[in-house]
Amino acid sequence: MSEQGHDLHAEFPADAAILHDLKMQDQHFAQLAKRHHDVTQTIYRIEGGLEVASDNRLEDLKKQRLGLLDEIASLIAARKAA
Repeated sequence: MSEQGHDLHAEFPADAAILHDLKMQDQHFAQLAKRHHDVTQTIYRIEGGLEVASDNRLEDLKKQRLGLLDEIASLIAARKAA
């Protein structure tokens, strides 16, 4: 699976401008975006056989990614409401 399907612009295609603004103006958002990228890259390496991990570790990483996406979605919604 390609990370491209899980990058933030693919996850939130209608919010590209908000994503850009948040990344430039909100340090917390920038950290979340970096963490999301790092977790997604790790998942990609495991699923591609480039890195070895247990099924539990892979599931934990996927749960982390979902949690990050929830928090990012909340920040996007707050920005839209402002």
